Amino acid sequence: MPYFLGLFCGVAVAVVLYFLMPRAALPDDVESLKKLLEAAHEKVDTLSAKLRSRDVLIEHLKLQLARLRRMKFGRSSEALDEKIAQLELSLEELEANAASEPQEPTPSAEPAIKPVRKALPAQLPREPHVHEPPSGKCNCPKCGGTLRPMGEDVSEVLEYVPEHWKVHRHVRPKYSCGSCETVIQANAPSRPIERSYAGPGLLAHVLVSKYCDHLPLYRQSQIYARSGLELDRATLADWVGALASLTEPLIAALGRYVFSPGKLHADDTPIPVLAPGTGKTKTGRLWTYVRDDRAGGSTDPPAVIFRYSPDRKGERPQGAPEGLPRHPAGRCLWWFPGSLRSQG
Repeated sequence: MPYFLGLFCGVAVAVVLYFLMPRAALPDDVESLKKLLEAAHEKVDTLSAKLRSRDVLIEHLKLQLARLRRMKFGRSSEALDEKIAQLELSLEELEANAASEPQEPTPSAEPAIKPVRKALPAQLPREPHVHEPPSGKCNCPKCGGTLRPMGEDVSEVLEYVPEHWKVHRHVRPKYSCGSCETVIQANAPSRPIERSYAGPGLLAHVLVSKYCDHLPLYRQSQIYARSGLELDRATLADWVGALASLTEPLIAALGRYVFSPGKLHADDTPIPVLAPGTGKTKTGRLWTYVRDDRAGGSTDPPAVIFRYSPDRKGERPQGAPEGLPRHPAGRCLWWFPGSLRSQG
């Protein structure tokens, strides 16, 4: 009971002192009130900017922590990779929002550390733009004397030129002999896909956009349409299928190199795959085989090959190169003559 009585008296004394404390009187004129309100708004904007900068710093530190965890525990956790991707997106949004607002210089005890701007790559083509003085480069506009060069200031601006299309016209003139009437003409140049107007550069761009940049074919079709070129998704799909057959010799050669005697690192990753007719997805497997023994002093170039399977059955990772039969008991990679290392 004495404890509650003392607490009540303390609260009562605090309330009385609050109302008896002198306060700065607010001005009565409108202009002074406007100035106070503007100062309050500036203070709120400054505090908001500080909070946003702290949010960016927090997300940046979270991203660094996630990357350090992946470096420590390996890349076997797909959930950690997804978390890193989400953190990167959040950090990009915060940085973009912070950059979109005008920044006013505010006095700070600690100077802000700005990232060092890297020089633009030297291999990029340069397009010079010389800006001469409006009065000309011959005579001085003040006294009329002759001007002489004494140096120049150079600044570079990085620009993006949208992709452009062009058509190669292969012209094969025909010639006939006036004596024997023999017709002479050069052979038609070979094409990656027979009876197709797609050049090798375009086909490579479609494959890189689909498998490296994860850009589906229907989105590529929409992008090309904005440039005035109608390429149907079905046409792009036919090209991808034809190129899969065209690159089979290269894939076979890569497989023979990866599965040659030595050390082989193998792992599988679950990936969602569309299940036609069900409207849902199922879980497939992407098998990764890596040849890389640089840590052991090998000078052989590293290589990796990927193979897909619809499930994780034991017969799937056999993956014997062409010409080797499957093991009757279904042993995985029974034909591999080296040592196999796998996670899990």
